[in-house]
Amino acid sequence: MKPTAPKILVVDDEPSMREFLEIMLEKEGYQVVCAADGEQALRVLEQQTFDIVVTDIRMKPVNGLEVLKGCKAKSPNTVVIMISAYASTETAVAAMREGAYDYLPKPFKIDEMRTVLRNALESKGEDRPPRPAGESHHFGLLIGDSSSMRKIYELIEKVATTSSNVLITGESGTGKELVARAIHGESARGGHPLVAVNCGGVPETLIESELFGYKKGAFTGAATNRTGLVEAAQKGTLFLDEIGDLSPSLQVKILRLVQQKTIKMIGDTVDIPVDVRIISATNRDLEQMVMEGSFREDLFYRLNVIHLRLPPLRERREDIAPLADYFLTKFSREFNKDVRKVSAYAMDILKGYDFPGNVRELENIIERGVALESSSIILPESLTLAAFKRTQLYPEPTMQPSLPPGGMDLDQYLADIEKDLLVQALEAGKGVKQDAAALLGLSFRSFRYRLLKYGLTSETE
Repeated sequence: MKPTAPKILVVDDEPSMREFLEIMLEKEGYQVVCAADGEQALRVLEQQTFDIVVTDIRMKPVNGLEVLKGCKAKSPNTVVIMISAYASTETAVAAMREGAYDYLPKPFKIDEMRTVLRNALESKGEDRPPRPAGESHHFGLLIGDSSSMRKIYELIEKVATTSSNVLITGESGTGKELVARAIHGESARGGHPLVAVNCGGVPETLIESELFGYKKGAFTGAATNRTGLVEAAQKGTLFLDEIGDLSPSLQVKILRLVQQKTIKMIGDTVDIPVDVRIISATNRDLEQMVMEGSFREDLFYRLNVIHLRLPPLRERREDIAPLADYFLTKFSREFNKDVRKVSAYAMDILKGYDFPGNVRELENIIERGVALESSSIILPESLTLAAFKRTQLYPEPTMQPSLPPGGMDLDQYLADIEKDLLVQALEAGKGVKQDAAALLGLSFRSFRYRLLKYGLTSETE
């Protein structure tokens, strides 16, 4: 063990949990000291200084909150992480107010604990186990390290070196304009304008004049010549967002622009040559629209030379955490608030949410969370997830389990399900075991036996 390795005190009255954390943390390169209860922890803290304390909350006679207070009184710079199988908003708020860094509900994932510890040390400015390569991958303003986003980054780099037209598809809020800007910025046209036009946001009666400009006297109110957006993008990139909303008459004129690289201002007969690259985007199924006759087939093939599909956020859940961290930093600065992170429990909720509004919705959720939060960490009560709450009230039917091709450990599979339901029942019953047992249709004795079986309580509790 290197003497410079970060030092962690583990406090838990469950021997199995102490042993698990000790083994896991030592493998991660930490120095680990264990305490069997809160009293022992306070004695150890009087004699030694630690970088991090990981403590259970429900212990007797000295609970985790008292350990937290004692630790902060003795060593204010020590980071304290609370863990408990009895997660509740009230307890989390109390812990955060006393200076806890984070709150992890049991059972937690090893990767989850690993990330929290690494971030905690980072906040202290200490040496820490190396961050996995590419953990937080950015490309321009795009954020995410999922395999699907890495493919997008690779495509952007390849596409940027060409002059081909690009069609970006994806649901609303996935970041189609950010991809267009990344392609433009990486291309040889990056020093010239990128002009974005929302084809669905401009009335049909105005969009033609906005795109192509007009000559003086072309119509009532045309008092002077006006250059259009296409010509303003000369030598640069024209980004046509929501291209599927174009009317048939405008589709014809865009086709002419794509084919001939010329435009005509309204009220003029002179062709104006333009040198623009066209990047289009839509959340609609253009191929279906072509089959229905509402979108020109020849224009579709001209625009769809290179196709990039942006995945919805629910298909790249591993990117939710880095995106949330980015928005948290952004809005904390904007609102001048000291909200440093999203709690692990709140992050679990976000990772389980389907985000029908995608990245844009996540941004709005974090913005509201920062605005509403009174502590230094976003807790579940500050998340406004209407769809998530509806799912809690009216759960969807459980999916039919399927047997993996290579077989499975049925006992372990059923044990994992049982343990998860026990924890959920405790949460729903706010830690009252009689209430939790009733939710599962179990006797108190049977329920307590199962808690002991999975190390969710101690013999003396």
